[in-house]
Amino acid sequence: MSQERRDSSQQAAWFDYTDSYEFMERVRSGMPPLIICVACNGGIQGKEANEFIPETADEVAESVQGAYEAGAVMVHIHARDPRQLTQGARDTDTWREVLRKVRARCPEIIINSTTGAGPGMTMEERSACLAAGPEVASLNLAPDMSKFHLKERPAPLPFPRPALEIDECIPFTYGQIHEFAAEMKQRGVKPELELYHPGCAWVVRYLIEHDLLEKPYWMQTVMGYQTSSYPTVENVLQILKEFPDDALWLCSAIGSFQLPLTTLATLMGGHVRVGLEDNVYYSRGRKAKSNAELVKRAVRIAHELNRPIATPAEARKMLGLRSQPTQY
Repeated sequence: MSQERRDSSQQAAWFDYTDSYEFMERVRSGMPPLIICVACNGGIQGKEANEFIPETADEVAESVQGAYEAGAVMVHIHARDPRQLTQGARDTDTWREVLRKVRARCPEIIINSTTGAGPGMTMEERSACLAAGPEVASLNLAPDMSKFHLKERPAPLPFPRPALEIDECIPFTYGQIHEFAAEMKQRGVKPELELYHPGCAWVVRYLIEHDLLEKPYWMQTVMGYQTSSYPTVENVLQILKEFPDDALWLCSAIGSFQLPLTTLATLMGGHVRVGLEDNVYYSRGRKAKSNAELVKRAVRIAHELNRPIATPAEARKMLGLRSQPTQY
């Protein structure tokens, strides 16, 4: 990084995370406040995996409130179909109800809806959340291929089902990604760019060239998901090398890799995603008791590493979002 670029970006929230000199300068002068995003549930696993995963709109709102009070300033949500809680919501009205209840309990939190959704959904169903008015929405930048075993969902849980074997691929072509990004821009929704491996940088460049993204770019490295990069420090650094200027880094990792890699991101000046979507355990052999518990640990680690925790207002400013939260 040139001295001119380093000086001009010194007070900015973004910087080149792989630049050794800027890292040392940021350690001396202070890293930007840490944005903590809580991924509160997910579109696949439910209470059969961890009894504290929220499924209904009321459960999501209550769980997010605990995480918000613990320090999370953004929530990534998978709304569930109330007529079949093991499946993702397919209509905008269901999404509106969930977002409304979250906002009522968490007045300032940044609401981030998924367009990744769950297995077996059409692209139109995946985009139903956008009309509900989230401030941020996830945007997958690569085909999503996965094969995994889902535990039996026994009674008395609602909507019991047998164990399942999932083997599918969600295509996410350039054209489909373009359509998602164009609708997000038209609706004023900031894309959260989901990078699964370094090749996703091609798609980021495509979106920038087609004027579909606004700075700063909100870019998430998704580590340890099937067909994503292996969750290693080396692979995180390689993806970061492909980031464009004006990019803010959010790090997520699956299962047991969540804690080490979000700690790495906290140390390096990035931002973190924790929560029951990505990791149902708190420690080896002990399941997490809430999303708040995982957020509290991220806060504690940040304080030990001299990182302040971003307030909702600070996070909105860093991300270039409206200062006033969307109301539902």
